Amino acid sequence: MKQLDLNRIQCVIFDLDGTLVDSEILSLQGYCDTVPDLDWDVNYMVANLRGFQFHKIVEAMEGRVGHKLAEDYETTYRAHVAELFEAGLQAFPDVLDVVPALKTPKCIASAGPIKKMRHSLGLTGLLPHFEDRIFSSYVVKSWKPEPGLFLHAAKTMGYAPENCLVVEDSEVGIEAAKRAGMQHLLHVPEGHHVFDGYDGAVLNRYRDLPLS
Repeated sequence: MKQLDLNRIQCVIFDLDGTLVDSEILSLQGYCDTVPDLDWDVNYMVANLRGFQFHKIVEAMEGRVGHKLAEDYETTYRAHVAELFEAGLQAFPDVLDVVPALKTPKCIASAGPIKKMRHSLGLTGLLPHFEDRIFSSYVVKSWKPEPGLFLHAAKTMGYAPENCLVVEDSEVGIEAAKRAGMQHLLHVPEGHHVFDGYDGAVLNRYRDLPLS
C-alpha cells in the first residue's frame, strides 16, 4: 500500500461520520426505521450506500419500495437520527485524546448539514476543537465524490490541496480527495474491511495516526 508523504502535510481535513464519530450504523439504521416497507437491513445499507448523500439514498429507497416518500420525510428522518445519536453516539477510541492534541491545523468537511454536525460534535466532546472550522456540503453545494467540498475547506483554511491530508471512511470520500489532488488516509476500524481496489494508506487505530 502507498505511504503518506508526511513532510508535505500542513493541514488535516477530517470527514465526520464514520471517521471521527461512530455514527454510520446509527445514521443508516435511521433509514430502515423510518421506511417500514423497505426490505433492506442496515448491513445492506452499509455495503451499498455508505457515504452517499441523503437525496441519493432517498432515491434508491423510493426505487426499492416503488413509491415516493412523504414530503416531510427528511424532517422525520433527521429527528429520528438525532434521537439515536442522543442514545448512543460515541467518538471512535482514542479520538478524544489524539485529535485535539494535533499540532497540525485541522478542520472537518462532511456531507451532513451543519446542525447535525454540531450535534454530533457536541455529544462527543469534539465541538470546541473544531468550532469555527466546520465545512458542509449543504453550504458549499458540492457532494462527494465531487472534490468541491475539500477544495473549499483547503482554500478557507489557507492551504494548497497538495499540502492537505484527507481522513475518510468511505469510497466516495476517498475519490473526492483524489480528485482534489490531496493525500488520503482511509479510516478502517479494527474488525472492518478495506473496500475493494483501495491501495492507499490505512488508519486502524487513532493512536497510530502518523502526525504530531
